[in-house]
Amino acid sequence: MIRSVVIGTGSALPARRVSNADLAQEVDTTDEWIVERTGIRFRHIAGPDETTGTLATDAAKAALAAAGIAAQDIDLIVLATATPDQTFPATATKVQAALGIDDCVAFDVAAVCSGFLYAVQVADSMLRTGVQRRALVIGAETFSRILDWDDRTTCVLFGDGAGAIVLEARETADDNRDGAARGILATRLHADGRHNDLLYVDGGPSTTGTVGKLRMKGREVFRHAVVNLAAVLGEVLSLAGLTAADVDWVVPHQANARILDATSRKLGLPADKVVVTVDQHANTSAASVPLALDVAVRDGRIRDGHIVVLEAMGGGFTWGAAVVRF
Repeated sequence: MIRSVVIGTGSALPARRVSNADLAQEVDTTDEWIVERTGIRFRHIAGPDETTGTLATDAAKAALAAAGIAAQDIDLIVLATATPDQTFPATATKVQAALGIDDCVAFDVAAVCSGFLYAVQVADSMLRTGVQRRALVIGAETFSRILDWDDRTTCVLFGDGAGAIVLEARETADDNRDGAARGILATRLHADGRHNDLLYVDGGPSTTGTVGKLRMKGREVFRHAVVNLAAVLGEVLSLAGLTAADVDWVVPHQANARILDATSRKLGLPADKVVVTVDQHANTSAASVPLALDVAVRDGRIRDGHIVVLEAMGGGFTWGAAVVRF
């Protein structure tokens, strides 16, 4: 059967790295307060010349180099973001132009922190039809542009960055338990729009005519995140015909260290199987999963043959997971 195989990963971060101590110079907060509640120690903040599009392009270039293919070999770009460069056109088309690709399918997906998982399923579905062969799937954000820097309960949580993978359609084995069955084995997505008021931006082109600022009720979001993420991980493993014991690594959305701990405990997964970068990057929304994935691939933790589970939850609420054999 045809599966979408990950053949390269890449990431990009803004040049400016901001510690909790740095942030405390501008915001009424402390390093101890942030670390105790979130596990975050650093984040990267985009400068004037750094945008979602430029970060996405740099991450895409790194993923293409890792895959060993040229930009012209890509015929699909799906970019997940809640902070596009412009209302339109899609930031994916700006990445396409920056990479020098003459023609390919290119569009954005908006599902906030779950956006990368949504983009993965969209790209996987398109590749398995045989119409496209190679795809760039990117998660990129400049959340610093929509933060209320007077609200210490939210502005300390987020950072900017981008991550990307290259997917290639290949014929592979049908048995998920066979090591030959590389690629995306299963995906599962959800949304429940009844929870809009728990995590949202208070602006938009058709409502206020402004970009708006991020608003969040953290306690309620935490509660939903632990329940929903544990449930979707169980669902996607069942779809793949696997169990938690088969998993080599979980690459979760990097929102809060306490959510990561609670989710792994609920599933009975050892903490040393969970890739954690929230301390270094903070919450980069749609970029957090591919950023963390690239870190773990490049430092050698994730290797060929490993079963990797990706998962995320974000505003909407939206949430989802994917099982991938590398």
